[in-house]
Amino acid sequence: MKLFIHRKDLRTEDLTAFDYLHEAGAPAAHLLILDPFLLKRGREKEHSGVNFLRHVNRLRSRYEQAGRVLHIAYGAPEEVLSHLLGRLEGGPEEIDEVVAHRDFTPYARDRDRKLKGAAEAHGAAFTLLVDTLMIETERFAEFTGKDGFYKIFAPFHRKWLEYLAHAPNEPSSVALGDLREGRIEPEWPSRFDLPFDLDEYEPADEWKEKLEPFLEDGIAEYGEKRDYYPELPASGVNPHVSAGAVSIRELYARAIRREGSDEWVRQLAFRDFYQYLAIYDKDYFSYEKKYDLSALTDEHFERWAKGDTGIPVIDAAMRGLNETGLMPNRLRILCAMFLTKNLQCPFTLGENYFRRKLLDYDNIQNRGNWLWCASLGANSAPYFRVVNPVTQSEKYDPNGEYIREWLPELRDEDAKKVHLPRPDAVVDLKASRAAAIGTYKSIVNGRQEEAEPE
Repeated sequence: MKLFIHRKDLRTEDLTAFDYLHEAGAPAAHLLILDPFLLKRGREKEHSGVNFLRHVNRLRSRYEQAGRVLHIAYGAPEEVLSHLLGRLEGGPEEIDEVVAHRDFTPYARDRDRKLKGAAEAHGAAFTLLVDTLMIETERFAEFTGKDGFYKIFAPFHRKWLEYLAHAPNEPSSVALGDLREGRIEPEWPSRFDLPFDLDEYEPADEWKEKLEPFLEDGIAEYGEKRDYYPELPASGVNPHVSAGAVSIRELYARAIRREGSDEWVRQLAFRDFYQYLAIYDKDYFSYEKKYDLSALTDEHFERWAKGDTGIPVIDAAMRGLNETGLMPNRLRILCAMFLTKNLQCPFTLGENYFRRKLLDYDNIQNRGNWLWCASLGANSAPYFRVVNPVTQSEKYDPNGEYIREWLPELRDEDAKKVHLPRPDAVVDLKASRAAAIGTYKSIVNGRQEEAEPE
């Protein structure tokens, strides 16, 4: 019998592992392990944790609707697996192979090494499959013929499009009901019980209800409107993507059938690019150790986090994030660059804050975006790029609608004045920009790699 372990793939159709299990033809049991490490410090009450757990509840419902069983346990993954394999070992329900999808963060790699050890200790094979990228990275490397990996997005994007035209990655038609069911009786000890009631989390809504209207009415204008954040031009499916409730293959296949989808598809390529860097860039998760960040400070971090900096667009964006878990992409750039450059805070503080607050939090994507804004890493903004939040606010929200929504004290302010820094602003934008350029020039000096030709 096989055992499939769900992770960030909370759906019942179009999974690489389901294709694998279907081809094997053996019965399979299905398990989801809620990892205490990933839910520590009350994260189950924060936006990112709530989004994940709502999708867990949705997944459980999907299994019930299909007449199948999804086993859910809470505990260190290797301990849960070791208990289950040990209990079933030598009996008719014995597991001979454990199957899961790969993740590329340092924690995930270490977790999977432990899971492999636990599986092999009980005589079971441990198989990891890739489910989260449009490209198959090794074949992509062969296709490009490139010595080394792409460090800049633009040339990667061009090759990404060429590769998918050459080797399409279509959604799979295999669903949960197509797999042979393997029934097991885990008899979990109490230490693996959930410390909260999963029923308290309303099942997540359906991604199709958001995507279809966007494909019908919004995708063609996405490129022109994506930065005008009060209009909310995005598809709204990112929280579903981060939980793996919908596959990237499905999104890509639906999008390319629509006219004017190039810019939105480009965002899917960006998602692949950051995962590609996480695989090939050995420093992706350690740039903060490669640079001397001792000149930076956390002095103004709390005011930034609370939305109390005196820069209206920054404060509105942070208060909106804290309340809803949502933040449009343009505002993410403004808030991240303001924190790292104008306030000269280490990017890791903002990265960790977004880890908890973003409804659509994804470790690899979040880190890539923060590295870009902080001018660190292989693909990043030059150190002298410090965007002005006031001029950006004036450009993309001329009437200050977003500011008025989240800063009611400015609701009646004049359209020109509503964007301007308040008298008690934490920093002067012009002076802090100049200081940031000097500081970050020193930080990155000697570590800037030659840019690839586009």
